[in-house]
Amino acid sequence: MGFPIDRELAGDINNPSLELLDYVLRKQAKNKRRFDKLDRYYNGKHDVLNRKLNDNSKNNKVVINHAKYVTDMAVGFVTGNPFSYTAAPDKNIKAIQDSFDAMDIVSHDTELEKDLSVFGVAYELLYLKAIDDTTTEERIESIDPRGVVLVTDDSVEKNPLFGIHYQKKFDLNGRENGYLVKVYTAKGVLSYRTVSGLRMITGNVGKPKYKEHYFGGVPIIEYRNNEEKQGDFEQAISLIDAYNILQSDRVSDKEAFIDALLVVYGFTIEGQLKKGMIEAPGKGADGASVEWLTKQFDESQLQVLIKSLQDDIHKITYVPNLNDEQFAGNISGEAMKYKLFGLLNLMSMKSRYLVKGLRRRLELMQNIMLVKSQDVDVKGTKIDITPNIPVNLTDIINNIRNADGFIPREITLSWLPGVDDPAEVVKMLEKQKADDIAQSQNALGQPSNSNLDDEPDDKGGYRDDQGNISTKQKQPDNELSD
Repeated sequence: MGFPIDRELAGDINNPSLELLDYVLRKQAKNKRRFDKLDRYYNGKHDVLNRKLNDNSKNNKVVINHAKYVTDMAVGFVTGNPFSYTAAPDKNIKAIQDSFDAMDIVSHDTELEKDLSVFGVAYELLYLKAIDDTTTEERIESIDPRGVVLVTDDSVEKNPLFGIHYQKKFDLNGRENGYLVKVYTAKGVLSYRTVSGLRMITGNVGKPKYKEHYFGGVPIIEYRNNEEKQGDFEQAISLIDAYNILQSDRVSDKEAFIDALLVVYGFTIEGQLKKGMIEAPGKGADGASVEWLTKQFDESQLQVLIKSLQDDIHKITYVPNLNDEQFAGNISGEAMKYKLFGLLNLMSMKSRYLVKGLRRRLELMQNIMLVKSQDVDVKGTKIDITPNIPVNLTDIINNIRNADGFIPREITLSWLPGVDDPAEVVKMLEKQKADDIAQSQNALGQPSNSNLDDEPDDKGGYRDDQGNISTKQKQPDNELSD
């Protein structure tokens, strides 16, 4: 995660010392255990799988992966509709948008949001990929948070100083062969190769290779999921563990019920005693009886506890249970919004931090575009993140129609999903109306190029530019009269 240090102690941030790099990497290693656990839970490797019982009780290990459910729901909710970028008036960002389309930025944003949901933090790297000797293309890739750290100053703004990306290397026999460590500064990239381990000490690293870049800043961007940098299911891990244990024991109890013991009272069984059978003294008046010895458990009480844990998981994570009976298939879009109110609030908080990183992305892309002599200006660009929820277009259109004359059309048309520029939609409507009028006039045998701005008087004549009344329509300027 972002690591703040005193700017004065950082020294030359364009060539950080090995001592400083070693200090930062050792501090960052403490976060790896937490990241590994969060990644484990998303992939279904929960602690219940390692549970051991001291007695001979059955030990079933059942995993219900609420962690993956929470993350997948949050990712689909936030990135199901692609992020939209609208340039400010008289500004141009087309070159950046074309570059985003070429690199399939939608898929990248989905991967980025997944890291945010799981780890609470995400990183992306901007770089140039050489196509040939004279052509390069912009690229943006996600970096696993367990292999990167962004060093910032300790001011309130947390200005980036440099970033470190480290990768474990292996030889052809699969044995560890040191690390490749890349240090990204505001001007270039320093590449180190360690002999063994990650310690950046003299004798363990070779002379760094240097390559200049032209992004005008540290090309590593940190995104935060929230103020605490926590994953979406991180605070619910204890509830997830309890739910898994309860369901595991439930299956174990069922198996124990099936494997009940046969108890024989008052007589013996000839031959070898079979497993699962017990001989006991006589009981009752006759002294002889046979019955099953089973555990007694109340399934209804168990269901209450299961539902309580499940409700708490969804309450803590703000992700609703879509399999609940409250989510009927015939409810309106507005009713669905109320049921998703918690998730919408969660998205509003996530979006604030997400937009901050996206603006930084636009600034770095602008810098590299200007180097390539492409005219772009991202100042004032509007970034919209639209939740991926069902919408009722009929209700929206009716609301727009009912508001006509009371609310400006540029506002009402912005209610339509997927509309980034309502003013352009207004122009399209005006053009469509003009085309419809022209077609109607052609159908009635009237000239389609008549001046529709002339107003008829009360006698059916038309008033020209000088105020004279004529029974004929004004002829277009480019049409000759007899």
